[in-house]
Amino acid sequence: MNSPRTTLYRDKHNGKLMGVCAGIADYTGVNVFWIRMIAFLSMWPTGGASLLIYFVAGFLLNKKPPYLYRDESEQKYWQGVRQSPKRTAREIRANFRDIDRRLAAVEAHYVSSNPRLTAEIERLR
Repeated sequence: MNSPRTTLYRDKHNGKLMGVCAGIADYTGVNVFWIRMIAFLSMWPTGGASLLIYFVAGFLLNKKPPYLYRDESEQKYWQGVRQSPKRTAREIRANFRDIDRRLAAVEAHYVSSNPRLTAEIERLR
């Protein structure tokens, strides 16, 4: 996926230090508090290596563009795409099937209540 919405960024706007945890939270859809807790608690088992990884990520990751998403629903959509692209594609197909079904129902209702239109369609067949 080449979309800038599927890239991991550091989020300086919502970040505390370099914005790495906020960027991971935005990317995964997990609350930033839990990402920060995991990062903080991982310093002891890793002997401080996670702190080094944090700073390396802070220097390597690009800053999040200011207007990456139009609104909250678009942000949630792209988080879903990053988490499970196949599930998102299934949901989109299901939405289109639902729209098609509702459109067919509207069309059937309109055609059945309009005898002139029904006659015109039959004449064209």
